[in-house]
Amino acid sequence: MRELLRTNDTVRLSFLRVLLRDAGIEAVVLDQHMSVLEGSAAAIPRRLMVVEADEARARQVLSEAGESTGGPL
Repeated sequence: MRELLRTNDTVRLSFLRVLLRDAGIEAVVLDQHMSVLEGSAAAIPRRLMVVEADEARARQVLSEAGESTGGPL
């Protein structure tokens, strides 16, 4: 798995997952249930992940939608 980005913005994560899904790329959000441990303070960012083979295409899809992932294309 490759990390595309980290964020605490759950709305953005949902939007990005839909963009990727519509492009035929399966994405997974890790650490989304950490709020139970952190006391709902949103101190631990969630990670948007894709399989290694989809990373370049996923970054391209997000870039074309105006969403920066902070990583190389």
